[in-house]
Amino acid sequence: MRPFGGAMNQVISPNPSPLKVGINRLRTYLSKPHHLILLILGIVLSISTIAPIVSIFLDTFRVHVGSVDSINTGKMSGYTFYNWKDLFTGVLRNVNFYVPLKNTLLLAFFTCLGSILYGGVFAYLMTRTNMKYKKYLGAIFLFPYIMPQWTLAIVWKNLFNSTAVTGGANGLFVSLTGIEMPLWWCKGLFPSAVVLAIHYAPFAYILISGILRNMDANLEEAATILDTPRWKIFFRITLPMVTPAVVSTILLVASSAMGSYPVPHYLNYSTLATKYVEMSVNRAGEASIVAIVLMAFGVSILMLNLISTSGRKSYTTITGKSGQVSLVDLGRIGKYVVSWILIVLTLLTSVYPILSFAMETFLPNPGDYSFLTHGNWDSLTLKWWITSENVTEQGMYGQYGILFNDLIWGAFKGTLIVSVWCALLAGTIGTLVGYAVSKNRRSKWAAYVNSMAFIPYLLPSLSVGVAFFVFGSNIGIYNTYLLLIIAGTVKFIPFASRAALNSMLQISGEIEEAAVIHNIPWYKRMLRIILPIQKTSIISGYLLPFMTCLREMTLFMMLASQAKILTTLLSYFDEMGLYAFFQRHQPDADRDHSDLQQRREQIDGGQPGQRDWRKVTCRKSCWKM
Repeated sequence: MRPFGGAMNQVISPNPSPLKVGINRLRTYLSKPHHLILLILGIVLSISTIAPIVSIFLDTFRVHVGSVDSINTGKMSGYTFYNWKDLFTGVLRNVNFYVPLKNTLLLAFFTCLGSILYGGVFAYLMTRTNMKYKKYLGAIFLFPYIMPQWTLAIVWKNLFNSTAVTGGANGLFVSLTGIEMPLWWCKGLFPSAVVLAIHYAPFAYILISGILRNMDANLEEAATILDTPRWKIFFRITLPMVTPAVVSTILLVASSAMGSYPVPHYLNYSTLATKYVEMSVNRAGEASIVAIVLMAFGVSILMLNLISTSGRKSYTTITGKSGQVSLVDLGRIGKYVVSWILIVLTLLTSVYPILSFAMETFLPNPGDYSFLTHGNWDSLTLKWWITSENVTEQGMYGQYGILFNDLIWGAFKGTLIVSVWCALLAGTIGTLVGYAVSKNRRSKWAAYVNSMAFIPYLLPSLSVGVAFFVFGSNIGIYNTYLLLIIAGTVKFIPFASRAALNSMLQISGEIEEAAVIHNIPWYKRMLRIILPIQKTSIISGYLLPFMTCLREMTLFMMLASQAKILTTLLSYFDEMGLYAFFQRHQPDADRDHSDLQQRREQIDGGQPGQRDWRKVTCRKSCWKM
């Protein structure tokens, strides 16, 4: 007879092994797509961000054959502390490190000061006053930030250089007025800070104006009712409320200014960025230390940003009450006067650079502005555009015109290849990072992945480029499109990840949960639901890396030969004296063609594509012979 009930027939299974429990938990965890995305991207971003930094750090101890560390230590390989000791305590410590460090800090300080004042005042006038022509000014004010920063430096040189003060050809200002500006105005700290401040002022305007537009008008109205003076309202209420935007602008602009190479290079101001390039031939290990110092500044800026936004102060200015903005009345005449002053400034900083570049390509010789000074319009030429042979045309140093120059079109093709791939990879990875982090916003791993994606933005472009130069050289991919694409993708992922994260946080989880209930696969949920809802922000995550990559020079100049992409090829034309190709003047107008051609052949055999950026010091010294 069988026993009553089924309880006696149940078999008690043994406890599962810890390994099996762990595998089941891992399988359950990875069954959710956003968890799997976080795991994969966390590993990939850790390698792509940390590995180059580790490579450049080890390079500071490595012995470099032909460099001073190898000569003075007698070693041909291995590791040494000589580079650290010589850079900080050697005979040339002031020239190679301390003076450039001081100059870098001064440049960052005055750049921040100028961009905050110019961009902040413009933001206040646009959002808090009844100034006229706001739509036009708001659009044209952004132009200097869209243009590469080195273009503004070239415009400054073309405008204010003079034969008597700086050497070379006269600029437009001297040609028209006969006034020669002093050397401190043409080269050094002042023009470098002004150019960078103009470049980053739109960035300050975007951040500060966003907060000013959303401030509750009741805060200022209450002070007005109490008969508080307008200036006191501004300094006690308005200004403290924009503190987060001001701090963020200062930190981000300071980081970018410290790592800027083209502007101080073209305006003859020695900083850590320019010093790296100068030392990269004979003091390669010490140059890597300079790059590490720049990285340390970037990390310090990140820490300061976290500290400044993690305090107990509240900056809440948007409530359920009135959002009506009370505009400051500038007066019947004042609102037009202020507008026209800003229109003139924006014409000089936004419109004139474009016109200047176009004009330079039609000049027969550097500094020949006779078509303006004497009305001699016949002096203008199209040779820089349409020359199809390089034998009879003098002054072009063996190059064809822009429209027939295979070197230019090849670099243009390379620029498009790098930009498109960087945009696709950075945009896709950034979108996935934003999606996965938004789904796991309380996870420490998600916070880590988000930090890994954002850190390259805070590191100076030169440091990132140097890190990938060392990394790419070690694994044998130097001077390839692959290295340029990897470096550009890692550097520009923050643009896409921040745009995607902000947009994903606005989407309610219920929308995707409804699709999950109907067993819709993850890829269909992304393509049919998530992406269409926030397509504007996500598309911007692709466009920003593409546009930034098109004009990037500092990041790529160490990673490939100069003929690889347009921005580095333009620098080659600049050094060769082809001012119209680079849309600037020759460095020395009194040199004849044969001398320049001979020196070019001595330097690199007339092959710009084979030239290495680490030989820039040698090239510059040859030009000054």
